[in-house]
Amino acid sequence: MTEQKIRFADLVEGETAPPITMVKEVGRMDWVAYAGASGDFNPMHTDESAAKKAGLPSPFGHGMFTAGVLATSLTDRFGIGRLRRYKVRFVRQVWPGEAMIAVQKVVKKYVKDGENLVDLECNIVNQKGELTVSGEATAAVEA
Repeated sequence: MTEQKIRFADLVEGETAPPITMVKEVGRMDWVAYAGASGDFNPMHTDESAAKKAGLPSPFGHGMFTAGVLATSLTDRFGIGRLRRYKVRFVRQVWPGEAMIAVQKVVKKYVKDGENLVDLECNIVNQKGELTVSGEATAAVEA
């Protein structure tokens, strides 16, 4: 996705942006690639037999992979270098074949230290609407 041009005046407190499907169907190879890039080789994310031995139906996604997808949805919308605060909470695992859909809601608009800022609730849900990662962010927005 390319960066959008959002204007401060166009944002409305309480308004939820249209959901964005960031990943239509996440797969195990996504997690293997992420493991290689991050160095997180926990077998629960990449090894079928280890996951089943632990009582899981299959490997599941890295929480930080999902947090990264959510962060990407924010930088796509507001721009690189525009996030001033970002935090997440991992709610449930992401399983192979699930979608990763970003949802963003404007909680507050304000000016601080000469910057137009918006506080956001931001989440990743799957195709069933189940919350996987919940987050909060603050972004600087052009006038």
